[in-house]
Amino acid sequence: MNEFFKIFSDVWQEGLMGIGVTEMLVSIGIMLTAIMTRTFFVNRVIKWLDKLTEGTESSVDDILLDSVEKPLSYVPIVIGLYLLTVYLPISGSLGNFGTQLVRSLVAFTIFSALINSVTPLFSILSNRTWLTASMSMWMERAIRVILWIICLAIILDIFGIQIGPLVAGLGLFSVAVALGAQDLFKNLIAGILIIGENRFQPGDRIEVTGELHGVVEQIGFRSTMIRLFNTAPMVIPNKDLSDVKVINHGNMIYRRLNWTINLLYSTTVEELKKICEQIESYIQKSKEFEENPSQASFAKAAEFGASSIDVRILCYTRPSNLVEFSTTKENLMHEIMRIVRENGSDFAYPSTSVYVESTPDSISTESSETPSQET
Repeated sequence: MNEFFKIFSDVWQEGLMGIGVTEMLVSIGIMLTAIMTRTFFVNRVIKWLDKLTEGTESSVDDILLDSVEKPLSYVPIVIGLYLLTVYLPISGSLGNFGTQLVRSLVAFTIFSALINSVTPLFSILSNRTWLTASMSMWMERAIRVILWIICLAIILDIFGIQIGPLVAGLGLFSVAVALGAQDLFKNLIAGILIIGENRFQPGDRIEVTGELHGVVEQIGFRSTMIRLFNTAPMVIPNKDLSDVKVINHGNMIYRRLNWTINLLYSTTVEELKKICEQIESYIQKSKEFEENPSQASFAKAAEFGASSIDVRILCYTRPSNLVEFSTTKENLMHEIMRIVRENGSDFAYPSTSVYVESTPDSISTESSETPSQET
């Protein structure tokens, strides 16, 4: 039995790779404690911080806390792994690997918190600074990529991987890629120009005459997605939008309504004057129309047409959607019809009058003789 107890003691003390069973059990206890601490940290400490930030007037602390909540939950696990590396009797390459792993997890936790904070910070800045939605989106993505690259470089450096040769290799690789991906870089530069010049933003209604008309949904690094009015998405390379004439209806100050109505030639001068004056008066008094300082609204007799007296009507509305604009046009149409007919005139339509001054004698003779022959 003494020999058996000696074997049992040796197995208990030596365990696996020099780590005894006691150290293993303690290590399991440390990790279980770290997991329970994480649960307590998330359920109690984070919630306490949430209540604390709710009492402040600023919303910045609430947004930042929500963004770093997940990275903060890694902290107890990282501390648990660090305690394992200190407690366990490991050395050599395995001990170095454990230390490097803990350091890399610390770096990952720090940069995860920073990267998660980028999006809420830019959402705040875009509302309070000159940054547009597209510029904010591009800068946010660029900063996130840069932070991930720095995080990866730090982790590689912790594990002893030389970054210099890797960067040089990536430089040669990028040159080769650039030669075969010229369109990609053209689209990237075109996207930067579109955003820098503020040609349009997500939510703007744009039109390329004869090609597309829709609402911008997203301006990406390579392409722009436009939602057409038939609800189908159209993805267009940025370089194709930078080299064409784009009408941005989203930047309209006023929406113009330019009509020509045709009145009968039997309309008298007095009737014509009253019609124009009453249409102008309606436009000026109606709340549906806006006053454009650079161009006054009017209703004036424009010219003598081929079969009508043409009256030109020019007015402006606020930048409204299609339904509101159509309703305004409809109301104006009803009012014009009422004004025209109340003043004794009416609308003309294209017509042609033929005047016969004389007829040949032969035609008149034939027409007079034909009935007698038939009789």
